[in-house]
Amino acid sequence: MKGLQDYLEKHAFGVCSRLGEKLRLPSSSIRLFFIYLSFLTFGSPLIIYLSLAFVMNFRKHLRRRHSLWYY
Repeated sequence: MKGLQDYLEKHAFGVCSRLGEKLRLPSSSIRLFFIYLSFLTFGSPLIIYLSLAFVMNFRKHLRRRHSLWYY
């Protein structure tokens, strides 16, 4: 089960694990929070999750400093 979770976190966005690191909470409780909240609010936390994934991916690309001659 841990291998499957690691695979999904590596190939998925990794939003819950990143939030868990920042807030010092277990990522499984954050995942459950997103799941329960999406059932209660008919999927609106999905928009929050995807926007967080976009911001995290954008920041990851900004941290990579390439020279002018890289391209």
